[in-house]
Amino acid sequence: MKRKLILTAMLLCVTLLVPLSLFSQSQDFEMNGTVLVRYRGSAANVSIPAGVTAIGKSAFDNSSLTSVTIPSGLTSIGDGAFANCYSLTSVTIPESVTSIGESAFFSCSSLTSITIPSSVTSIGGAAFFGCFILASVTIPASVTSIEASTFANCISLTSINIPSSVTSIGNNAFYMCSSLTSITIPSSVTSIRGYAFQGCRRLTSVTISRRTTLGTDAFPATAQITYSD
Repeated sequence: MKRKLILTAMLLCVTLLVPLSLFSQSQDFEMNGTVLVRYRGSAANVSIPAGVTAIGKSAFDNSSLTSVTIPSGLTSIGDGAFANCYSLTSVTIPESVTSIGESAFFSCSSLTSITIPSSVTSIGGAAFFGCFILASVTIPASVTSIEASTFANCISLTSINIPSSVTSIGNNAFYMCSSLTSITIPSSVTSIRGYAFQGCRRLTSVTISRRTTLGTDAFPATAQITYSD
């Protein structure tokens, strides 16, 4: 009888613990419908639940996560969504995402690489501002403009591929990308705003169309410009 009572108690504990654990995990994510409003957990590795379609403004701001898994079906990453996640080293953006908001990865100073899928048509200003060890970026052919300060202070950025879909580069877009040595601007770019590449003190080679309108001090004095037409 005693053994039966012990077994029953153990089974009851297991039955209670499993849903409580799941309940606790679900409470880490504050939701508004299918929008993830705020992550309130403290895990280093986070998997965003399936069914989430958008990450809201500042949802993970200042979190301690090091990696995040974003589910397919998510379409937008909001303004400041991962801002100040200083330990974030890895993130894969699924093909379903169409927009990355302003300052989305602002000061993610441990982020080493980022893959932007071809589904993305919009990247907000300062989206990757201060990603100090981000070394290379390929912008998909679906993007038409590089907004103000998008890659500013990415001081380890040595390679950037700008597709022919891009027509404009905003103010300070690559400001202080001090490891960048050369850049080819496609002829599709009709305007480069002021100080777009200022502070890129190692930038010595720029290939650009004569038809491209340049803003104030768009390039540093060290840059030697070669015209593509």
